Amino acid sequence: MGKAKPRPGFESWGRYPKLQADVVPLHWTTDFPLAKAPAARQLPVGLGRSYGDVCLLENGTLLATPEMDRLLHFNEATGVLRCEAGASLKEILDFAMPRGFFLPVTPGTKYVTVGGAIANDIHGKNHHVAGTFGRHVLRFELARSDGSRVVCSPVENPEWFAATIGGMGLTGLMTWAEIRLRPIVSRLIDYRGVKFHGLAEFLDLSRTAASEYTVSWIDCLSTGKNFARGIFMQGDHAEIPGPLRRSREPKLTFPFDLPQLALNRYSVATFNAFYYHRQRGNEKTGPVDYEPFFYPLDAVLKWNRMYGKAGLLQFQCVLPREQDEHGVVEVLKAITASGLASFLAVIKVFGDVPSPGMMSFPAPGITLALDFPIRREASFDLLERLARITLEHGGRMYPAKDARMTPEQFQAFYPQWQEFARYVDPGFDSAFWQRVTGRRPLDD
Repeated sequence: MGKAKPRPGFESWGRYPKLQADVVPLHWTTDFPLAKAPAARQLPVGLGRSYGDVCLLENGTLLATPEMDRLLHFNEATGVLRCEAGASLKEILDFAMPRGFFLPVTPGTKYVTVGGAIANDIHGKNHHVAGTFGRHVLRFELARSDGSRVVCSPVENPEWFAATIGGMGLTGLMTWAEIRLRPIVSRLIDYRGVKFHGLAEFLDLSRTAASEYTVSWIDCLSTGKNFARGIFMQGDHAEIPGPLRRSREPKLTFPFDLPQLALNRYSVATFNAFYYHRQRGNEKTGPVDYEPFFYPLDAVLKWNRMYGKAGLLQFQCVLPREQDEHGVVEVLKAITASGLASFLAVIKVFGDVPSPGMMSFPAPGITLALDFPIRREASFDLLERLARITLEHGGRMYPAKDARMTPEQFQAFYPQWQEFARYVDPGFDSAFWQRVTGRRPLDD
């Protein structure tokens, strides 16, 4: 087990809030429980791609898992992979792609650990057919702070299985997991991109799309006849055998923190117009490599620096289907009125495939994910307004993308939270959990 790194040693991808903690790197599953129990509570952390404070713990001990990254066993007949919880999706792809396998569900970055993927029950472009990541987890081991170890699956300790999937790392330290990969024959994706003009067209495209993967970029700044324009993107794994090589390592790194004023409504509006008109025709089809289709931002390391030292806030909600476009229209109008801008604006329709996780975020309906540079009160006021709209329309927000939810909002979004609290390890905690349960740090 490594020594604790000096404070501060860890930050979330949004770089807000800035909290201090001791970081203890774990190398082996036997490193936990710690030989000397920390005075403060603990929290497992992976690669820090959660945006808010779900991966932070003020004055606590963060158990860093990325060096617990061994791939333990793979069955090529079934596609079942057992790996340590610190293995990243990138490392799995590097191993699986040349063997003709792919992740069953993947988010917009491959720099996520398996433990983080399970703890946040991540979703991807194929949610409407495959559900969340947790649906493809067969079992895992959970190490508790009292030294006990529990193997969890849908039939073995199923209540702990349900609490840990989407449980934000609070139920204990995951040591290893088994997931089922899916076979493919090529790196290529058969792609189709269609421009849409307004939410009605977006919903029509979503209803009629037959592809496994669908997602849309939406212009959240344009008004008038261009209100809610965007590009509907869909794709399927190519069926004609093709290359199955590993991906090359990214060569670009965002070199510095941009000045705070660099991202404003004018620069973002310019980018949005360019992005929309870059596709010249109404429709574009053809094969594309899976990297730019699934992970366009991974091509540039440390891209969060473009939001400046103050960082960014991400907002992601899901609004029920029966609300259709009404809640989404309110969200977009609130953004326009605020004067703030998001150029990483994504909209998608979630399916009704249920998650095994007790606290999982996705639900049938429309999900919006947006990034905003932090401009203090203006940004905080906007996030509060968007949270109120979400609550008024019967939706909920995603803990992994949140830094501002109030206890009242969280407890309305997740009324099962008290049942979940029964499974929280007494030695574990997080800044997010303290905030949304209304507790001060280290309160009982």
